[in-house]
Amino acid sequence: MAWVLIVCSLVLVWVACLCKILHGSSSPLRNSFLNTGGAFHKRNVLLVIAHPDDESMFFSPTISYLTSTGHNLHVLCLSTGDADGKGNIRKEELYQACAILKVPLQQVKILDHPDLQDGFGRVWNHTLLANIIEEEIMSYGIDSIITFDYYGVSGHCNHHDVHYGVCKVLTDASQGNIEAWELTNSRQQSAVLGLITFLFARTKIKLT
Repeated sequence: MAWVLIVCSLVLVWVACLCKILHGSSSPLRNSFLNTGGAFHKRNVLLVIAHPDDESMFFSPTISYLTSTGHNLHVLCLSTGDADGKGNIRKEELYQACAILKVPLQQVKILDHPDLQDGFGRVWNHTLLANIIEEEIMSYGIDSIITFDYYGVSGHCNHHDVHYGVCKVLTDASQGNIEAWELTNSRQQSAVLGLITFLFARTKIKLT
């Protein structure tokens, strides 16, 4: 029963994000998203996430929108998500998800840096993050970045470290032409994600 509730909760989060994006199809906010105001201009977009599964749980509607409208999307995942020893499995799941979302696999990078390991309580150095992100920007001519907000959507410390790493890049005068977007948190999303976390923990306890 717990697994059914988990799946339903995940679907709820995904639909909530999807509806938020589709809702603005004729609004000024939606029209301003990666829009130059004139003819279509293909953007080089960098999605910066912390762990495999972030792309599916939080950003899949955005990824679908970007790939379906012809933008060039790169995904930078800053860890393998190896907190439970399943980093290799999660890496493959990320590649599979990106294939389904039509992101070219050569444009998906997953890091396994010793100072950027998954886990609550593990603080990621913002300068290190900024250096890594800046290298991606320079390598691929990135002009737009998408990432978490300051809360990290679910409250995970690695998520908001990624946010501040991006912010540090943006304060650099050499990156003045970068357009940045963040996935903002809402109370409804926090409540659902809190339920998911609780159910996962409860299920894990029962299985051990």
